[in-house]
Amino acid sequence: MKIDDLALVMTRGLGAKGVVHLLDVYGSAESIFCASEQELIERAELREDVARAIVRRDGWRAAEREAEYCRRHSITPIASTDEAYPHLLREVADYPHIIYVRGEVSTLSRRCVSFVGTRRMTPYGERACSELVAGLASRVSDLCVVSGLAFGIDAAAHRAALINQVPTVAVVANPLPAVTPTQHTALAEDIIANGGAIVSELPSTTPPKGCYYITRNRIIAALGCGTVVVESHKGGGALTTAQFADDYNRSVMAVPGRIFDSAASGTNHLISTRRAQLVTSAEDIINELMWELNMPEKPSVKIDPTLDLTPDEKGLLCCFRTSDPLSVGELMELSGMQSGELSALLMSLELAGAVRLLPGNMYEKLL
Repeated sequence: MKIDDLALVMTRGLGAKGVVHLLDVYGSAESIFCASEQELIERAELREDVARAIVRRDGWRAAEREAEYCRRHSITPIASTDEAYPHLLREVADYPHIIYVRGEVSTLSRRCVSFVGTRRMTPYGERACSELVAGLASRVSDLCVVSGLAFGIDAAAHRAALINQVPTVAVVANPLPAVTPTQHTALAEDIIANGGAIVSELPSTTPPKGCYYITRNRIIAALGCGTVVVESHKGGGALTTAQFADDYNRSVMAVPGRIFDSAASGTNHLISTRRAQLVTSAEDIINELMWELNMPEKPSVKIDPTLDLTPDEKGLLCCFRTSDPLSVGELMELSGMQSGELSALLMSLELAGAVRLLPGNMYEKLL
């Protein structure tokens, strides 16, 4: 990526669509800055003030500051004209010319599936998300799970990917290196540490605005070969991601839920109106995406008996006195821990391969 690319998106009066239009006309940011003011007005049909700002290179100083900011915070800016730019994202009409990435850039070009859903997920939704990701992980060698790092289904999808040793990408609605919600900062670092990436289209000078969540959703939809809506209320934000995916001619899939459950009202509506393909298994997703796979099912992950666990994690494991699974309530009673502390330790033990979550929100010791 060249400084011209950053300067282009930093030019006042040019939104994302304006940048895409100029790139369609000229092919590169470098060529745009070589054009005269008159040519920009006549050939690209720009307003005089915008054409003048480009010729004067008004965005150059801001671009240099942004480049330095990225260097300080280990952020990789990627232009749509770069080879590393994800090809699926480049296919959509409203792609962002610059994306900012923390983590492994090549992950964005793997075989990606987007998982979205409600922030107020039910145990059913969490289990469905975990089992779908696990099923895909066992069949697809170059899989990547894409979501938005929000509470609920988003976080469940990222965690399921981590547990199954699959790279995952989180698209956030704020400038890097921070993430929203801030409660998922540790999850974001786990994503990066395990070969995934955090992505944003917003430069460091962007003020916080709620509207960025909607535009963020288009990137989640565009990065995936298809989008799976696991659980959503009618009018939920996940449905906007599904709409973007449909607009981009990508597969939209939905997990059916109980007809009396409001958390499934959105997904059931997608299915009943034929706006989404019903999926109940990883095999359904693979068939819908028409993926041809020539690999055997992955063997179960082997547990390392020498895992380096913290004293609190070892203490919690001691609560499993037999091979019988235990509920969260039983673990709270046996350990004396509060719900928040217990959930954090259970997630750490899941990631370490020491326990696994079973249907009914029960946990089984694996060591």
